[in-house]
Amino acid sequence: MNLLINREMDDLERAILITFDESGTIDSVLKSQAIEYCQRIKEIPTISCICAEHLFTSKFAQVQFWCLQCLHDAVRVRYSSSMSVEEKEFIRKSVFAMATYDGVDDNSKIFVRVLDSPAFIKNKLAQVLVNLIYYEYPLIWPTVFEDFINRLNRGAVVIDMFCRLLIALDDELISLDYPRNADEVAVAGRVKDTMREQCVPQIVRAWYEIIMAYKNSDSELCASVLDSMRRYISWIDIGLIANQVFIPLLFELILVGGLPEQLRSAAAGCVLAVVMKRMDSQAKLNLLKSLQINRVFGLINEETDVELLSSIATLLTGYAAEVLECAKRLNSEEGKRVSSELLEEVLPSVFYVMRRSEVDATFNTVQFLSGYVATMKNLSPLTEKQLVHVSQILEVIRAQICYDPIYRHHLDVLDKIGMEEEDRMLEYRKDLLVLLRSVGRVAPEVTQSFIQNSLSKAVDPTSERNVEEVEAALSLLYALGESLSDEAMKAGSGLLGVVLTLLSTRFPCHSNRLVALTYLETITRYMKYIQEKETIPKALEAFLDERGIRHPNIIVSRRASYLFMRIVKLLKSKLAPFIETILQKLHDVVVRFTSMSFSDKVMIEAEDGSHIFEAIGILIGMDSVPHQKQTHYLNSLLTPLCQQVKTLIENPEDSATNILIIQQIVVAINALSKGFNERLVIASRPDIGFMFKQTLDILLQILVVYPKVESLRSKVTSFIHRMVETLGVSVFPYLPKALEQLLAEIEPKELVGVIVLLNQLICKFNTKVLDIVDEVFPTIVTRVFSVLPLDEIPCGPGSITEDVREVQELQRTLFTFLNVIATHELSSVFISPNAREYFNPIMQLLLYSSCKHKDITVRKACVQIFIQLIKDWCTGSYGEEKVHGFQTFIVETFAVDCCLNSVLDKSFEFRDANSHALLGEIITAQKVIYEKFGDNFLSEFSKGLQAKHCSQEMAEQYYQKLQIAFSKDDMTIDVAYLILSPIIAPPFVHTGVNSGKQFCCFNMES
Repeated sequence: MNLLINREMDDLERAILITFDESGTIDSVLKSQAIEYCQRIKEIPTISCICAEHLFTSKFAQVQFWCLQCLHDAVRVRYSSSMSVEEKEFIRKSVFAMATYDGVDDNSKIFVRVLDSPAFIKNKLAQVLVNLIYYEYPLIWPTVFEDFINRLNRGAVVIDMFCRLLIALDDELISLDYPRNADEVAVAGRVKDTMREQCVPQIVRAWYEIIMAYKNSDSELCASVLDSMRRYISWIDIGLIANQVFIPLLFELILVGGLPEQLRSAAAGCVLAVVMKRMDSQAKLNLLKSLQINRVFGLINEETDVELLSSIATLLTGYAAEVLECAKRLNSEEGKRVSSELLEEVLPSVFYVMRRSEVDATFNTVQFLSGYVATMKNLSPLTEKQLVHVSQILEVIRAQICYDPIYRHHLDVLDKIGMEEEDRMLEYRKDLLVLLRSVGRVAPEVTQSFIQNSLSKAVDPTSERNVEEVEAALSLLYALGESLSDEAMKAGSGLLGVVLTLLSTRFPCHSNRLVALTYLETITRYMKYIQEKETIPKALEAFLDERGIRHPNIIVSRRASYLFMRIVKLLKSKLAPFIETILQKLHDVVVRFTSMSFSDKVMIEAEDGSHIFEAIGILIGMDSVPHQKQTHYLNSLLTPLCQQVKTLIENPEDSATNILIIQQIVVAINALSKGFNERLVIASRPDIGFMFKQTLDILLQILVVYPKVESLRSKVTSFIHRMVETLGVSVFPYLPKALEQLLAEIEPKELVGVIVLLNQLICKFNTKVLDIVDEVFPTIVTRVFSVLPLDEIPCGPGSITEDVREVQELQRTLFTFLNVIATHELSSVFISPNAREYFNPIMQLLLYSSCKHKDITVRKACVQIFIQLIKDWCTGSYGEEKVHGFQTFIVETFAVDCCLNSVLDKSFEFRDANSHALLGEIITAQKVIYEKFGDNFLSEFSKGLQAKHCSQEMAEQYYQKLQIAFSKDDMTIDVAYLILSPIIAPPFVHTGVNSGKQFCCFNMES
């Protein structure tokens, strides 16, 4: 249509059509002008008249929609402020006339009927009417509903508009499914109350008469009537619907086969609304019984339309939930009997639709079933019907946890769709499997028998079970095992029989990733119950053949390696007779690590081999393995691995493949060593220790050849950690070389790993590593101080970048390092000639951090360091100094700044548990200082109090209390509260952490 030459349209219509045009043929400048023009028209005082005129004359839906939206906005924005009485009346009459085929007045001629327009125009018209009802009903326009009802005889179009009005009123104002503000809730209450008094019976009568008149001729109109009725049942008098007139009509509509499915579904929705009506439990039970819901049971077994079947399923599940709720609330024997009968009657149908997944998504199946199972917890024994219901619940669970076959390929290759579906099902299954375990507690025999039968069918070679059913059956067995006790497993020997059968089973669908993974996880879970010598070979076979480590799917293979390692840890000594067999089975897997012939395509990630080698290490590292065999096993593994490393570092290349091969070998050796302990390799069988020393010597060469490859440095450092635990003091000759190489070209972020290694050495060997720590300490401190900022590390919102996180971790590691040195009798490192130039910076850092660091745990660690340094360096009387100036620093600076001022600072939060622990360390520090320096400490502390504007008299009192507490060795946190409280005013009540007492605490703002 050429909008510019159509002379029948006025300028406003042209502009509206241009603004709505999405064809892309309209010039952008023209469109902008049209939008601006329409906006100017909206601001004209007579916009209501303009819109009404166009609604009665324009045939264009775009124009009608624009005009209705203008009226909607005008009422919503201006009704309570600038709209005149005349304009309100004009809008009311005009809109009502459009909705009911009325004329504006007797002389007007209606050129266009809005009710003949598309549905979205009529819905917008209904919204405008609801806006008017919001402001005018009932005070200004009390007869709106009666006026509409009186005009329903004008035909189906007006009836349809009346239904749209009722539906819009529910959506826009009444329904609690949408968030409402307080004003809207108040208006909704006013509207409902007035409607109940004035017109609800007339509306209900109109619904009935319309359905009776049109049920055989206009099913769509009847469905619309029923939809509006369904929304109102929750708050109108239930007797208007639940009676001998309406209920039979609704069931007639549901049951008559010749009627359209839409109409039948709408009728089912109304019955559901009756079922869900809130009321007294006894009255509800009487209502539910009167419905005779068994009339619709037959519909779920027929070839019913999907929409109707879903509606019936929702009706039955809602009905069952309400009966169950009545059963919980009613205490009378008669009430419980009736509710039990109704529940037993409906449950088979409910279980049927649940198994078919026909239940509406809004219905919480698990919640309902859990509620029903809960009613049986105290019943013993269960009745025959209840046992049948338990079996049906288990059927529902099995059906619900099955994956949809359409995702089978996606789940097997685990692409994006597969990952999303697996994540969704993992979350969806959680509650269902919790329900399974609840059922297992209520009816253990039935549950175990059900799972046993499910698995028996799954492993039956003659049965055709699809992938999803087999996986679901395995998942049930796996989930049940989580809650079974050892006694239950012994009693339920049938399950063990199924597990034993599984060990030798190869499903036709075993190549499927999900089936294979669930199979392995299930066997792993039950292995602690099947450790007999005759079953172990079968279990090993399941992990070592194509069902496990050799599975074609790499995800399954990796997981199998990890689970096999767990099995080895579990069985350990019981596997001693099978070591030879296991090593033979794993030979080709091990060869992949001991040969350079494999290509990048078949290489697995470095970390994956660790599980296999850790399992082997655990097996061959047992004391029960004969010495000669143990030496042979270890040598056959370490020699080729080390030879491969030697070959690669003798001809170094920076290729990613070579680096990955070396990294993979280091990980394998590290994992292998975990099976050996210090007692075995040093005391019992030193030749084993010698092999590990040789290996360590070779792997340290990696640091020389590849000094800047972080991944290799990290793996070698990890191996050194392992050797510290395995070789004990025998590792010492290798440490200087190792630390030298690690520190040679170290990046700041790699410092953390080296410091952690030093912490391990100090904690394990104490003063034995003094020389080593003394040697590397200056290098460590120099590198750390070159990275740490002089001021505080940023920690505000938006300031935590990756670099900042690394610096924070390095700082925390440094404080731990200093703390470990001080508390393991190595404080002489701080004052050795090598570290002399760093002494003052370290002391200043510790002082600042003990007083002001934002991390309370760091402050606590720093205070602990000072406590130990005081004990180590202040052994004589005051004035006799081991470290020049340290006594004065402690008494005049640390004691006042940390032990007093930091506690009085307003940032000190006594209610925090960490702060409470810090205060405990500060009190300990005061004790130690008092023991070393006595009155000198108290004198300086008193000066600190006076500096805080504490009166001389109060300072003296504090001084005396402190002296008494110290002399009696009675300075606890609680006593500290009591001593501190008088010196700061006004006091406030504070409850000490981990204490039931109340203490008078000071005002931290002072």
